[in-house]
Amino acid sequence: MRAKSKPFSKIYMGLIYLFLYLPIAVMIVFSFNQSKSRTLWTGFTFDWYKKLFTNDVVISALINTLVIAVLAAVVSTVLGTLAAIGINNMNKYLRSFVMNATYLPVMNPEIVTGVSLMLLFVFLNMKLGMTTVLISHITFCLPYVILNVMPKLRQMDPHLYEAALDLGCNPLRAYWKVVLPEIMPGVVSGLLMAFTLSLDDFVISYFTTGPTSQTLPIAIFAMTRKKVSPEINALSTLLFVAVFVLLMIINIRSSRQEQKDRKKERIER
Repeated sequence: MRAKSKPFSKIYMGLIYLFLYLPIAVMIVFSFNQSKSRTLWTGFTFDWYKKLFTNDVVISALINTLVIAVLAAVVSTVLGTLAAIGINNMNKYLRSFVMNATYLPVMNPEIVTGVSLMLLFVFLNMKLGMTTVLISHITFCLPYVILNVMPKLRQMDPHLYEAALDLGCNPLRAYWKVVLPEIMPGVVSGLLMAFTLSLDDFVISYFTTGPTSQTLPIAIFAMTRKKVSPEINALSTLLFVAVFVLLMIINIRSSRQEQKDRKKERIER
């Protein structure tokens, strides 16, 4: 039965990956199409990439998006890591309550989060703009960082921190030299997830942005009311390639680190 099920499982997985990545492949191919047609190939060209870098609206929205994504990812990662360490040190019942509260923003519909944040900023008389978008992105990225760091804290031997204190480290140095390297994979995963979520967020940004601080998803949405230019295909292709290369570098680095750790374990044995 297992031998017979293998071909079907491979076909099933192949269809899933085809369904996921075929639209991206089509987008990449038509970003080099000479015409604006999304169904007819007329020839190869780099013109849409050239026009992309002369489109002030798209470039401005891209810069806003990248600035917000980087700042939101860094700030939410720092706060989320500190919060995860604090939650991990709580007693069982309080930790369970706080983790359930952390799950709520993840399960909450984005439109509810966006409207509630907009009402909060209006109540506080804050002008909608880059600052409000940044605060909103940090808010909804924070739970994802916590949920990525917490499993690494649970996997870590709790006696490592105590051993560092016994050997003369103060609490801050013990966390920096012992705890942080142990949970670093979770921290990096949380950072990447926060960056990705901030990069493509539309709903929350739509309710908290101002007229002069549009992000890329909002700019693209405004274009869809008329017609999406092939320049967007070119921009999406560049973003996809950049994220893909970043993930490849991180995966290669993590695999090399695992090989080094295995070699150390073998030597110690």
